[in-house]
Amino acid sequence: MQVKPGDRLVVEGHTDSEPRREAEVLEVRGPDGGPPFLVRWKDGHEGLVFPGADAHIVARDGA
Repeated sequence: MQVKPGDRLVVEGHTDSEPRREAEVLEVRGPDGGPPFLVRWKDGHEGLVFPGADAHIVARDGA
């Protein structure tokens, strides 16, 4: 999958008490649309992310 700026990164919680986290992809820094991604979390923090198996991407166009 080709990740593009504007797509959303969703990281599922590991337990019932750990909520799902969502971020907007600001930049794709890896080759061919791959990680790392510069993201802005919903709380406003920005960071570089190498998503794990508990994460998935939601395309901005809804596809």
